[in-house]
Amino acid sequence: MAKSKKTTMTKNEAAFKARKWFEIDATNVVLGDLAVMAANILRGKSKPTFTPNIDCGDFVIIRNAKQIKLTGKKLINKKYYSHSLYIGGLRTRTAKEMIEKYPEEMIVTAVSGMIPKNRLGKAIINKLFVYADQGKPHDAQKPTKLEVK
Repeated sequence: MAKSKKTTMTKNEAAFKARKWFEIDATNVVLGDLAVMAANILRGKSKPTFTPNIDCGDFVIIRNAKQIKLTGKKLINKKYYSHSLYIGGLRTRTAKEMIEKYPEEMIVTAVSGMIPKNRLGKAIINKLFVYADQGKPHDAQKPTKLEVK
């Protein structure tokens, strides 16, 4: 009879100590590819110690959000909706408007759509930092640069 292997579960303290910083340059990168990569790093799915109920992911910095790329006719046809909860408070924006005025919000929306919608998801999305241009904050953390495939 073969021996069964024990499953190990990551503890909160161990996951907190093992966090790293990653930096992604969004210049000419497709939005969906960038969002998938960032969401997987934020959740910790690329780690062998991934535990679904623990925040074991890393920090992600996304720079040059203004130069993100969309495929097809999404610049014109894709719409972003928000509502103020007042009558007539629906605001509709196209993807072109979002890239020009709110590129950070566009990327955060794409990434948060790929993260669980619960308390853990709110903690995970707080580890995402998006900048419209080549800003210099977080250089003290010495982030590892990643290329989106």
